[in-house]
Amino acid sequence: MQREVMNFKVQQVRGEGYAIIWLAQRVFMSLNPTFFGHVEKDLDEVLQTNTVFVNVSKGQVAKKDDLSSAFGTDDLTEICKQILAKGELQVSDKERQSQLEQMFRDIATIVAEKCVNPETKRPYTVSLIERAMKDIHYSVKANKSTKQQALEVIKQLKESIQIQRAHMRLRFVLPAKDGKRLKEKLKPLINTVENEEFDDQLEMVCLIDPGCFRDIDELIRCETKGKGTLEVLSLKDVEEGDEKLE
Repeated sequence: MQREVMNFKVQQVRGEGYAIIWLAQRVFMSLNPTFFGHVEKDLDEVLQTNTVFVNVSKGQVAKKDDLSSAFGTDDLTEICKQILAKGELQVSDKERQSQLEQMFRDIATIVAEKCVNPETKRPYTVSLIERAMKDIHYSVKANKSTKQQALEVIKQLKESIQIQRAHMRLRFVLPAKDGKRLKEKLKPLINTVENEEFDDQLEMVCLIDPGCFRDIDELIRCETKGKGTLEVLSLKDVEEGDEKLE
């Protein structure tokens, strides 16, 4: 693990009524909670001290007998691991608001990266997506990933602005004996056919919704027994320049 060394802030993690002091970088607090995801195994990378407190602000240290009763052991390292794994991170209202604002920006960034105006094929800027999200009064959910929420936002924004997932451009080549049959099966998954040649094999360049890629890939692999090929020509079919909201 590469340890960040700037902008560190002391936080508390509480569990079973006891608290430990967690040293976490504010920017990554919601994205990289180390022990919560069982990634970092070195307590020194996570904790300021392995002392367990009853009250952090007053400096009241927990008694061994009380810890044994609550955790089944008086081993401070083991207790710290239990609190990190099962405890709840204590954050102030200001800190929580800062996290939500960062998630809001992250969601807008994902949407801007994935989407275009379907009429112009131009991408929206992050600031325009943020404004559109505010217009629909989108409320960030702290317990859901930004990627999940970005997909929700795209669905909701379709009701107020011209927006859709940018299409992927694919080229696939199919053996002649499978071409006609597979073409019919692929039709519902293809948005636009840009070029098609059928001689001793079927070669097609097309645009698809990114959500259909896995189905197309599986269909071609299974139906041609690995003899068909699929190539991604571009991940996003977009025009140059940013879209503007009137």
